[in-house]
Amino acid sequence: MGSGKILDELSAIAERVQREFEEERRLLSFSEYLELFAGDPVRHSRDAARYIRDMFEHYGRVEVERPWGTENRFRLFDLPFLSEEDAQRDALVAHERIQLELFRILSNFVREGRPNRVVLLHGPNGSAKSTAAACIMQALEHYSAQEDGALYRFHWVFPNQTKLKGSIGFTGRRGAHKDDDGYAHLADSQIDARLFMEVRDHPLFLLPQQERGALLERMYASADASEPPPGWILRGNLSLKSRQVFEALLTSYEGSLEEVLRHVQVERYFISRRYRVGAVTLGPQLSVDAGERQVTADRSLSALPSSLQAITMFEAFGELVDAAGGMIEFSDLLKRPLDAFKYLQITAETGEVSLRSQSVQVNCVMLASGNEVHLSAFREHPEFESFRGRFELVKMPYLRNHNDERQIYDAQIAPQIRKHVAPHATEIAAQFAVLTRMRRPDPDRYEKPLRDVVSEITAIEKMDLYATGMPPARLEDDAAKSLRASIAQLYNEAEAYPIYEGSIGASPREMRTLLLDAAQNPHYQCLSPFAVLEALDRLCERSSEYTWLQEDKAPGGYHDHKQFRLQLRERLLDKLEEEFRAASGLVEERQYTELFDRYINHVSNWVKSEKVRNPLTGQYEEADERMMQEVEALLGAVDESESLRHSLMNRVAAWAIDHPGEPVDNGHVFRAQIKRLKEAFFAERRVAVAKLTRDMVSVFREDVAGLDEARKAAAEASIAELKRAFHYEDSSAADAAVALTRERFADLPS
Repeated sequence: MGSGKILDELSAIAERVQREFEEERRLLSFSEYLELFAGDPVRHSRDAARYIRDMFEHYGRVEVERPWGTENRFRLFDLPFLSEEDAQRDALVAHERIQLELFRILSNFVREGRPNRVVLLHGPNGSAKSTAAACIMQALEHYSAQEDGALYRFHWVFPNQTKLKGSIGFTGRRGAHKDDDGYAHLADSQIDARLFMEVRDHPLFLLPQQERGALLERMYASADASEPPPGWILRGNLSLKSRQVFEALLTSYEGSLEEVLRHVQVERYFISRRYRVGAVTLGPQLSVDAGERQVTADRSLSALPSSLQAITMFEAFGELVDAAGGMIEFSDLLKRPLDAFKYLQITAETGEVSLRSQSVQVNCVMLASGNEVHLSAFREHPEFESFRGRFELVKMPYLRNHNDERQIYDAQIAPQIRKHVAPHATEIAAQFAVLTRMRRPDPDRYEKPLRDVVSEITAIEKMDLYATGMPPARLEDDAAKSLRASIAQLYNEAEAYPIYEGSIGASPREMRTLLLDAAQNPHYQCLSPFAVLEALDRLCERSSEYTWLQEDKAPGGYHDHKQFRLQLRERLLDKLEEEFRAASGLVEERQYTELFDRYINHVSNWVKSEKVRNPLTGQYEEADERMMQEVEALLGAVDESESLRHSLMNRVAAWAIDHPGEPVDNGHVFRAQIKRLKEAFFAERRVAVAKLTRDMVSVFREDVAGLDEARKAAAEASIAELKRAFHYEDSSAADAAVALTRERFADLPS
């Protein structure tokens, strides 16, 4: 690019920045701001609680279907304003209940007039408490840059002698300068001093409280506002330094508020985590979170009028000051000694933090986090009850849906591995983590006959129930229907327990390290699910390091970590065998699904004693008894065909009730039956699949001397299909083929 073009591009960029600066209305005089305020008084008078509550609504919400019910998800936690890659990495996965709870608390703050409690997210280490706070702060940054989220503060401007034609404006001659709108837009050459206000006072604080209240009442009425003004805007006062300037100017101008306001420069500001503006995270260090210091005599202060130079000014500083207008996060608050955060009790109650020479208004939402160990200890403290009234406790457990857990690993860990991630590798890790969090349900909390079903549900069945909403295939129809209807009760059962489900188990942080270690296993060229299983074996040997490994085993396989690993290995081999069968091309997937769809159609007409229309001839015929019996033989139900048929139609009826107007999804309603049909289809072809898998191993090892061209071509075609359909690569497909040959096909004929 030539020098002329680069300069032209620079000029275009400069023009765009200038245009955006003006469009965003970055600098305003007080009267200009007042006109802006009058255009939307509700938006421009929000305190921090109302601002964040409105931000939740700004990004919208969606309904999410979960096995335990429909939940609302606030889209800000998906970070829709970031790139897809960044959003996947930083978003809060699941936890819709916590999102709704935060919104409820914010709404209560709005009703009560200000954020008057500390919101404490508590849960085990690694349960995404900090992620939730980070999402809110990232949304605050983006929202403050939007028109709906515009925020304003003000500073004081003092023009020089040239501007005032020999008078610096403190002669008491009111109305001497009516030719402009004040000094907000003066060039630097016309300004002697600009006094920065570190406390982000609202510009309306410059108006007397009584008149301000009346003005707001009229503006809110004309805007047909649904909520009254926040207490912060009605009763807020200027910070000490700003009050000192205001009083000095008012005295110099002999009480002329108009002349005082000419010195006001209203500035739009933007929330920033990096620069600690309206979004601050504070670690558990032992420090006071607000303080004050005397303003030093720098060059700008020496240029102030003499009436201000005589005043000893103090400026407030600290995290509570930096967070004004937004949110402060006290990370691991309960790790601090009680005396280090005791002031928060009074701060939350009064909305102020007391310093040596002033009380600073606290206009921010205070969000804290703490783990269950420290909270349990805090509950035993004599002063806990006095704190309890100023805390909003929000429980944040580990995830209990392994699909959600896997999403975290795929988005946050897999990209860091820098090598191929084999199918099922992160799935195995996610399922193990969730299994360690399962707790045996208490059958006595349920009425019969559900009590008997609940008493027999195993840990792995409960995990699957939370992930898919599908009861175990072993259950009869009535029991399955009863359990399906009670998923929410089962999911919420342990909420009131001291050790609730999701409070103990393998942390995502531990699984992160495990996956990274497994990726370095020298026996595998990729992150293999078998490497993950080996890493899990090593992890479970360290029982002295992890509380969840010390849990007593319970009936149903709960807390049986050895059994978990054996079950997961068998499930992995089942899936590999299924994928290799599908890739073999011996039977197309649609063959048995089409057969089952046809079977259900004939059963439906048989139950209703109606004839079936033949699609080829167009004639109506009796239901095909022979075909139905063949399918029932494959399903292992030859001796109970009539009861099976009525049972299947009952499921169709139940689906119709739960999904009015929707066509029946056979793949969902009859998942277990289709799986059995698929297995029956392949059972007769298992030997052929085993031979093909052995041929694939030969191809991977480049030892094809014993293969003719047809067998070699078939093996290569199956490998290609594994890559296309299931995202394998040579290394992961070879690992799977070797494992199947050794552990599933060793006893089958060659």
